[in-house]
Amino acid sequence: MIDNKLGPLAILAGTWEGDRGTDVAPGPDLGEMTTAFRERMVFEPVGQVSNHQQCLFGLRYATTVWPAGEDEPFHEEVGYWLWDATNQQVMRSFTVPRGYTVLAGGTADSDAARIQVAADLGSATYGICSNQFLDQAFRTVRFQCNMTIHDADSFSYEEDTQIRIRDQADLFHHRDSNQLIRTG
Repeated sequence: MIDNKLGPLAILAGTWEGDRGTDVAPGPDLGEMTTAFRERMVFEPVGQVSNHQQCLFGLRYATTVWPAGEDEPFHEEVGYWLWDATNQQVMRSFTVPRGYTVLAGGTADSDAARIQVAADLGSATYGICSNQFLDQAFRTVRFQCNMTIHDADSFSYEEDTQIRIRDQADLFHHRDSNQLIRTG
């Protein structure tokens, strides 16, 4: 039985896979490039985390993403999904090996089937940190993730990472989405 102290995150504990992913990212010419992908996510409960009076429960997670039909991944990330029941806050902290880290958060009910977290550049609470190159050439100004839990064995997500690309007037919306099925 999964600990109900994980609030809306409890159902995610386990291993998930999906092969319906779509990645819209800057291509070599900095225009839109769309890549179909498959991915695997693993969520493991970490138990109670205490910050003095604050009590969090969470899931450690790892994601690996492969272009459709390829053996080498093109994206990996590791991090935590956290639940603060007292303040009804869901948090997602993660890093990718490009020198990019995000702490995103949002409000949710303990039994929510839809979860939204966001982070903004410069925020002291839910923010974004990048290495020098990314900050100068591909500055992320906002990250947003919308997750929908369909049932005990299926969830989907949509992410929008808004990037200010050097020498381009408009923000680039790097979008990712997929539907995942429980495999373990």
